[in-house]
Amino acid sequence: MTDEEYMRQAIALSAAAAEHGNEPFGAVLVKDGEVVCTNENQIYTMHDPSFHGETGLIRKFCGETGITDLHEYTMYSSCEPCFMCSGAMVWTKLGRLVYAASNIDLEKILGKEGCNCSKIVFDHSFWQPEVTAGVLRADSLKVLDAYFSNKSKG
Repeated sequence: MTDEEYMRQAIALSAAAAEHGNEPFGAVLVKDGEVVCTNENQIYTMHDPSFHGETGLIRKFCGETGITDLHEYTMYSSCEPCFMCSGAMVWTKLGRLVYAASNIDLEKILGKEGCNCSKIVFDHSFWQPEVTAGVLRADSLKVLDAYFSNKSKG
């Protein structure tokens, strides 16, 4: 499968998260061409503001498998990970991150300036995953814009 095919799954999870009453973010973890774990944002349904798509996926996958070193894995995220999620990727030594919309894109929808959260975290950490940005960006922006056009963040 290609980056675009995995990203379609992450974006579909983001849409599902919104349908389930959460904010529209989704993540897919892949190793050797196989999806090994998926997760959607669950901050409202789990009553946990840290249960973002990416950190929730890391918690779930590491808890179920006992694997805490993800240097051989790629994570596909519907939107650039926040500071917290980027930090979790550093601590688990994620090998590669692929994301669709950037945090700057998201913040623009919210009427704010934003920043490249993952770049800031990775550039100042002991571990830097390989990063590919902007894969199916427009598709992700449609989901984000549809949700946040009438809702605020948090």
